[in-house]
Amino acid sequence: MIYPKKNPFMKWIFDTYVRRLVGKTFHEFLYNEIEVDSNKSILLVANHFSFWDGLILYVLNDKLLHKKFHVMILEDTAKREGMLRYAGAFSVSKNSRDILQSLDYAAQLLNNPGNLVLMFPQGKLYSNFVEKVNFEQGLLKIVKKAEGKYQLLFAATFIQYFKHKKPSVTVYLKTDNDNYADKSIDALQSAYQQHYEAGKLLQTEIDIK
Repeated sequence: MIYPKKNPFMKWIFDTYVRRLVGKTFHEFLYNEIEVDSNKSILLVANHFSFWDGLILYVLNDKLLHKKFHVMILEDTAKREGMLRYAGAFSVSKNSRDILQSLDYAAQLLNNPGNLVLMFPQGKLYSNFVEKVNFEQGLLKIVKKAEGKYQLLFAATFIQYFKHKKPSVTVYLKTDNDNYADKSIDALQSAYQQHYEAGKLLQTEIDIK
């Protein structure tokens, strides 16, 4: 397993680069306000459709959530994109015994109310407008180990161009008060699916002026 690196200067460089990159790339960055529990960490569950996903939610954390950012990424990505480790990235290797170590580490991070852990439970990239979001089992193992010490937050992110040269990004957020520790991955997936479908419907109803 590959762990995050602590280096305030390198993190500042990453912060500055990502904020400018996202700001220059997107015409608008839209999201709805949610109430953040300062006494709990955040488990942020999101759809995975592009290179931009983690960077968008990294900036969202800076704008709204104000937690110490962490994200689980594939080990190959962690090796190839070493800079991500200064932003809290840690690795998972699906076909290895190390996967349990990665899941345990994610659960331990959630014990600290100052932390945020971003998970992409689909496990790989899918279309931005896929009909169904399927979850792999790893997320449920984290949920059970973390024992409800976190605020569960769903994020459904969509990118569209509309009439502009640059795309707009919209992140639909919803807090779920159930920690799902005593439920199946299907129940957790179903709850996220409802939020995803609601967000996608709102996205198609945007009034383009």
